[in-house]
Amino acid sequence: MIRRSHEGILSAYVPKKDLEEPIVDCERPEMWGGRITLANGWQLALPEMSADTTLPITVEAKLLREESTSE
Repeated sequence: MIRRSHEGILSAYVPKKDLEEPIVDCERPEMWGGRITLANGWQLALPEMSADTTLPITVEAKLLREESTSE
């Protein structure tokens, strides 16, 4: 799930890991269809969506890299 806080901070919640982290970098200005980086170092590939997609929204994102875990 991708959401925006009242302060305007974007975050991603990963239910299988019960993890919510701020989004610290977006490959594309509109975010959708590109790679995002979470504060813990994880990188997720987001699906293509309209730039005006309303948040919060649940999406299927692909984990590209894990830097902070030892799985």
